[in-house]
Amino acid sequence: MRTEDAGAIPSQQRDGRIDLYRGMALLFIFWDHIPGNVVAQLTPRNFGFSDAAEIFVFLAGYGVALAYGQHFERDGWLRSCLRILRRAWALYVAHIFVLVLLSGIVILANARVETRDLIEEMHLGYLVQNTEHALVDALVLRFKPSLMDPLPLYIVLLLALAVALPVLVRRPARLVAGSAALYALTLGFGWTLPSAPGEAWFFNPLAWQFLFVLGAASAVAARSGAAVRLPPGLVAAAAGFMIVSALLALSWRWPELHDAVMPRRLAEWIYPIDKSSLAPLRLLHFMALACCAAVLLRPGAWQDRPIIRDVRLLGRHSLEIFCLGVILAPLADAANTLGGDRPMVQIATSVMGAAAMVAFASLLQWSRDQLLAPAAGSKLVSRHDPARGT
Repeated sequence: MRTEDAGAIPSQQRDGRIDLYRGMALLFIFWDHIPGNVVAQLTPRNFGFSDAAEIFVFLAGYGVALAYGQHFERDGWLRSCLRILRRAWALYVAHIFVLVLLSGIVILANARVETRDLIEEMHLGYLVQNTEHALVDALVLRFKPSLMDPLPLYIVLLLALAVALPVLVRRPARLVAGSAALYALTLGFGWTLPSAPGEAWFFNPLAWQFLFVLGAASAVAARSGAAVRLPPGLVAAAAGFMIVSALLALSWRWPELHDAVMPRRLAEWIYPIDKSSLAPLRLLHFMALACCAAVLLRPGAWQDRPIIRDVRLLGRHSLEIFCLGVILAPLADAANTLGGDRPMVQIATSVMGAAAMVAFASLLQWSRDQLLAPAAGSKLVSRHDPARGT
């Protein structure tokens, strides 16, 4: 997600690919959040073990490390920590606002869609049946309806970053090692954080923190100017792993074919490929994807083409666009249901939602440019300007 941090990065230091990947992830998340959406057949989750969530979290770590690393070196730990806490508070306010708005939209839509129970599908039954306790749990991030899991995860990771920032900037390898150890212990002992009612966090922060830290450490390495050269053998292995995972993911659409080609012992070893605890195969698949993307997509003029520029704009304002996508997804779902869930209706709502996201991002960018631009006809007044009598 974009943070105030990302906006603080000087334009000449921004890598347009980061905003592009983040914008693509936002589109993929929006389409994936619409149940049965035919357009969602084109998103990464259909061609491997990982999906847009891994892209999102990795780039979140990358973005905050770029910005707050600069603040740490310039202003020290205390002021940087205060900046991070202020950002975490802004995310918390956004989360509560979107949760209330989403709940209202789903409850209203449920009254008009007679063929489905949208309240139960969105895990809002707890709120409807036990409103008082649900509201308290929501305020302490224990209650999270469907689609609302990424923001609480990001809030927790930001708070952890406030403590770990000095280690990240000065000894990133040590932070990565400690993060990897926590990830391994979480998988080995099944550690998680409790959620309401009687559940666990869908995105387990104790596991997903490792991907966030990997993104942050990558940003620190990039800022240091150290050239990272990927051996051709590693790139070839990553590409091969992606091809095999894509074939396996495609085979899931035909269970009989999958059972015929998948050895039973191997299936028992790799399944389930759990998303909540960031299963190792998901992590490896994302790392292979990142490796291939780093080699294949180099910075260039292609980043300024119209459609690419629009997607980059989404990534530049990713907090606001993510929140908008959370609101648009149930609206698109209800519209699809009322339209008979026909493919053309699903395509129309997906395209309209994407267009609304681009339009909103354009408005945000325009308003930001207006605020940053000097007022027309204004001029700087010197401290010793005679007109001021000094």
